[in-house]
Amino acid sequence: MHQKRNKLYLLLFTACFAGYVWLFYNVSTSGTEKSSMEVCLIKNATNIPCPSCGTTRAVVSLVNGDFFEALFLNPFGYIVALIMLLAPIWIVFDLISKKNSLFIFYQKIEKFLVRPKLAILLIFLVLANWIWNISKGL
Repeated sequence: MHQKRNKLYLLLFTACFAGYVWLFYNVSTSGTEKSSMEVCLIKNATNIPCPSCGTTRAVVSLVNGDFFEALFLNPFGYIVALIMLLAPIWIVFDLISKKNSLFIFYQKIEKFLVRPKLAILLIFLVLANWIWNISKGL
């Protein structure tokens, strides 16, 4: 169990660190040069935005205090920002206190999300967000 926990914590911590670097880059260059470096493989290959297109810009908007713009760009930005804020703190807490609370929470959420009715609802929401991204021309 500790090996799975450690892999999850390493993955989350690495993803958050990479996210903070990318966020810092985007926040620091947004005012000086309008950098529109597209990293979405789906959009680069098909010229169609994926369901998560606009998430980085949404998180940047949240950092800048523009909550409505963040919601308009991509509601997933709120989820990503929350994870980026809480996950590193929770990981450090677990490591210092020698607990598995984040891992246990992750396992419970994973079991909860695979329930068929909820999974169908979440798939519908992702598809609706994708259609909205396409209609906005992200």
